[in-house]
Amino acid sequence: MKLHELRPPEGSNKNRKRVGRGTGSGHGKSAGRGTKGQNSRSGGGPRPYFEGGQLPLVRRLPHKRGFHNLFKINYTVVNLDRLAAFKKGSKVDPELLAAAGIIKSPKEWVKILGQGELKHALTIEAHKFSVSARQKIEAAGGTVVELALE
Repeated sequence: MKLHELRPPEGSNKNRKRVGRGTGSGHGKSAGRGTKGQNSRSGGGPRPYFEGGQLPLVRRLPHKRGFHNLFKINYTVVNLDRLAAFKKGSKVDPELLAAAGIIKSPKEWVKILGQGELKHALTIEAHKFSVSARQKIEAAGGTVVELALE
């Protein structure tokens, strides 16, 4: 087979239907649109939304309410029972949490929650702390460092 012998498969390419080109073509006069009426005119037919005067589907459905706050801060929450695995006296920050696989990225904003118990003192750096988490960390002899929100 040579390049000049290439042909598309039989029946895959059809000629365009040229309507309104004389009666001999079989598609003359009304050009396959029937006679008169809305759909015989150019630009004819109702718009996609129109359902013959019936209340359209788009208007029958309930509206999506509320809004999306672009300035909302999504914190990754970490409970105290996950932090109990770290050695006594260690400094726990987002980099260490990401390295341990507790959070996905050190760039995430972290909030520490108070579920679970902390048996030993840790220095914990995070962006936010719940009241119960702060009390439990300080009761165990640890320190709480709130990181600045960038």
